Amino acid sequence: MKILLSGSFSQDQIMNFDGLFEELIQPDKLHVISISPLIKSLHRTRGGIAANIAYSLALLGEKPILYVSAGKDTKNYIASLSEMGIDTSNVHYSELPTATFSVLTDQNDCQVGGFYPGAMSDAKSLSIGNFANEDIFVVVSAHDPAQMIVQIKECLKLKKRMLFDIGQQISSLSKDDLLTGLQAAELLILNDYEMTILAKKVELTEKEIIRYVDTCVVTLGSNGSVIYSKKSGEGNQNNDKSHFSQKVAATKVKKTVDPTGAGDAFRAGFLYGYIRDWNLETCAKLGSVVAAFAVEKHGTQEHTFSLTEINKRYSENYQEEFKI
Repeated sequence: MKILLSGSFSQDQIMNFDGLFEELIQPDKLHVISISPLIKSLHRTRGGIAANIAYSLALLGEKPILYVSAGKDTKNYIASLSEMGIDTSNVHYSELPTATFSVLTDQNDCQVGGFYPGAMSDAKSLSIGNFANEDIFVVVSAHDPAQMIVQIKECLKLKKRMLFDIGQQISSLSKDDLLTGLQAAELLILNDYEMTILAKKVELTEKEIIRYVDTCVVTLGSNGSVIYSKKSGEGNQNNDKSHFSQKVAATKVKKTVDPTGAGDAFRAGFLYGYIRDWNLETCAKLGSVVAAFAVEKHGTQEHTFSLTEINKRYSENYQEEFKI
């Protein structure tokens, strides 16, 4: 089964400063907020959710299909991904500039970012119907909101297995669109903050959201992740009428350099095992290992690893034999 990655494709500008947002923001002045932190470091890197996931999957030996809209200004970027074994033959080239994400991170890893969609808005040709007869697992990650819901509805119609990776577009998608996404999804991965926002937006409890999908993974940063699934496993506790839950510890990080892209790296590791029907706990552990490599480097596609390094780090952290 091939993984089809639909989502953002961008050039990222990643900035860090030594202070804390909470020290700069005055709660009683939010209506006239104006802050300008002194930037300690600035890195311009390749990014975009779909491309980030594809990059880490390629390092694991997978050959995903990158299904994005990009500007002609990034043909070299596309070519480098192709050289890694990623299928870029379905990339749509737009006359608009490639999307750009700018993010500022403080000492507590809190972030404020801005996204210019550019070519991402020109994604009407990226129909899941083009893969109607192919054995694919579709990942619908955050990109153009209008196209996201089109692709979600296509997955429903074509009965394609799908990961709903809402990300930052929780605020842009309507309640009905979000519910359609949950209805179409087999797998849902989001962090605990996004889960809280999603529950408010769709007016459901978190347990009710979990019941929509076969498997839901809530990531907790350095505290690991929690898996909720209809599939029971060793050590799982059934704290819900239809789903079992299991906490998975995070992989130890040698030094946190930049958390940007950690979630995308986690998804790559998790998906690698998921499409192979691995135990869900093992999928989450591999996701955490890949994420650890990512946060130890600036940028979302600057980390590298060999399969030997992956196997070793997995075994060291989880005290069990592991080999890809």
